[in-house]
Amino acid sequence: MENPFRSYIDKFSENRFWSKLRDYARQAGLKTVYSALLLFYAYRRKDTPYWAKNIVLGTLGYFLSPIDAVPDLTPIIGYTDDIGVLAFGLVTIAAYVNQEVKEKAKGQLHRWFGTYDEDELAEVDAKL
Repeated sequence: MENPFRSYIDKFSENRFWSKLRDYARQAGLKTVYSALLLFYAYRRKDTPYWAKNIVLGTLGYFLSPIDAVPDLTPIIGYTDDIGVLAFGLVTIAAYVNQEVKEKAKGQLHRWFGTYDEDELAEVDAKL
């Protein structure tokens, strides 16, 4: 599978990933953060193949890149392109997003957002 975000792979680092999510979680929104976490935890699975990990790295690299199609400085609008890219990445590697990955992502959401409406995540989960 061709990775359209191949040029963003080198933009990914775990430190930058956690820093951006921690600092912008509320601004980015629950579904965006959940999508990014699903990708990250799928990447960390030993069963996820190399090609899928490259999709994740390119997708998350795009998310972390300071230069993307719509700057992230504007709440909601700035994350519109990121949401689309994250959705593409998730659909592409959906077979590697298992229940354990979902539980880890939701656990992190609870730490950052506290109590939230699980129904908000149904749209993301429906794509998997």
